[in-house]
Amino acid sequence: MKAHVYNRKHINTDEIIPARYLNMDKEAELAKYAMEDLDTEFVNKVEAGDVIIAGENFGCGSSREHAVWALRGAGVKAVIADSFARIFYRNCINNGFLAIECQGVSEHILSGSEIEISIEKGEIKDLSNGKIYTFAALPDFAQEMLDAGGLLNLITKK
Repeated sequence: MKAHVYNRKHINTDEIIPARYLNMDKEAELAKYAMEDLDTEFVNKVEAGDVIIAGENFGCGSSREHAVWALRGAGVKAVIADSFARIFYRNCINNGFLAIECQGVSEHILSGSEIEISIEKGEIKDLSNGKIYTFAALPDFAQEMLDAGGLLNLITKK
């Protein structure tokens, strides 16, 4: 998977999916505008299975689930950030979308680098240089929701 790195703090939900598109709720439609106000070429560069890597407090701002839907619709597999705004992190987990906190990773991995993620090992490997970055395991509740494909699927199963 390819990394799209935004080494910046406080990327907000309006930059992930601008408010002018909140009248949509289909991931495929939202995907066309993902990251538009931050990187106008993002939708042309991103491929299914790619990841976004960013600095501190990713997803701050309004608590819109549309931000998660837009990224997932664009094919993004996960967001790796130094830290997340709590409401965005919870929206990721509730929607079965992988969000990994890994302090300092945005300062080391370069945009375009190929990476591998091992949830089980808590590792991100930069294939361009062989460096490995570790992260804490996801909380059990979060892993259970991810495995189920999100909160609604988990509730339906139970």
